[in-house]
Amino acid sequence: MDRLKNKIAQLPESTGVYLFKDAKGKVIYIGKAKSLKKRAQSYFSRQLSAKTQAMVAKIKDVEYILTPSEAQAQILESALVKEQQPQYNTSLKDDKTFPWIKITDEDFPIVSIARKKIKERGDTSLYFGPYTNVKLLHEAFKLLRRIFGFRSCKSFPKQACLYFRLRLCPAPCIKEINSREYREIIKEIKMFLLFRQEELLHKLASKMQELSKEQRFEEAIRVRDQLNALSAIGQNRISSFSELEDLKALLGLDKLPRRIEAFDISNIAGKEATGSMVSFYNGRPDKDNYRRYRIKTVKEIDDYKMLREVIKRRYARLIKENQLLPDLIIIDGGKGHLAVAKEETKGLGLGISLVSITKDKENIYIPGRLNPIRLKSDTSALNLIRRVRDEAHRFALAYHHLLRKKKALAQ
Repeated sequence: MDRLKNKIAQLPESTGVYLFKDAKGKVIYIGKAKSLKKRAQSYFSRQLSAKTQAMVAKIKDVEYILTPSEAQAQILESALVKEQQPQYNTSLKDDKTFPWIKITDEDFPIVSIARKKIKERGDTSLYFGPYTNVKLLHEAFKLLRRIFGFRSCKSFPKQACLYFRLRLCPAPCIKEINSREYREIIKEIKMFLLFRQEELLHKLASKMQELSKEQRFEEAIRVRDQLNALSAIGQNRISSFSELEDLKALLGLDKLPRRIEAFDISNIAGKEATGSMVSFYNGRPDKDNYRRYRIKTVKEIDDYKMLREVIKRRYARLIKENQLLPDLIIIDGGKGHLAVAKEETKGLGLGISLVSITKDKENIYIPGRLNPIRLKSDTSALNLIRRVRDEAHRFALAYHHLLRKKKALAQ
């Protein structure tokens, strides 16, 4: 239980979905939260009903997926519950009092919010949900309409309505779109509601290329806008996953480096020397786990000794507090910096994978390899390493400047 509580304590205070698992690794409950950390901790810090206590007693592990908004978290929660059928998500599996998103089955399907899932005889409509928060559902519905556009009127008007002028409906009522093209939009909406992100992004990218080849540029621009919108609201989790896969293959790791920690040392003429540690989870910054270090034991200008101090302080504490360790450590520096980090982690009894990257030529060093790896500038693995390294440098420099400012004000 201590290991589980430590893991929960490291969850980000960000919006997303959490998945509780039992001893066999089976998902037993899925929930959404504005703050993943606070929500997960609440199960262990308050009085609970007998049913919830029984669930908590079975929790042995937790995973999470970040989302850019609560509305997105609600869509993901519903999709995952439908897919995994967790034992304790009884309300989302069985309760028909919550609203749903309904898509009718006709030539030009209507997309709407249904108060209840009541299928009358002959009704072949699809229902997505249920959604426990009506406000978030309406936000998600607006998001759907803004990205894809769809029909919501029960009968076709004689003239196109305001939704067409606002580009929120493709106007099948005035034959601006045929049934086949409209049903393609409906397929994309279904993918979105089922959180089939990778399939949806690939589909839209291919569609945009085909339209461009056919010189249907106005339609291609609209698809491009859809892709941009999906990326803007966080659907580009897939690209982060691809970067992690690429990095795993590059380094020969046994598993995806989901948790990455990176270190940088900052000092100007040896004054106000500082170290920084940034944390990335699933390819994204996890700012709640960033750490800053004032160098205490090194008085001279020696990056190697400073790095030793910071590495030792970081991981000696994690070991002492029995907290989770990263899957990969990135060092801002060359072969010498990597050797120092390797020696220090080995001295602590750790076998964490390490890699270093130089600032100038962006050579990548791996322990046990004599020559550096040189990757093309657009390589996924390099993009991820570079992004983590740059964030560590920015964070260290910001702290360094803050200390110098404080010292100047104190004089």
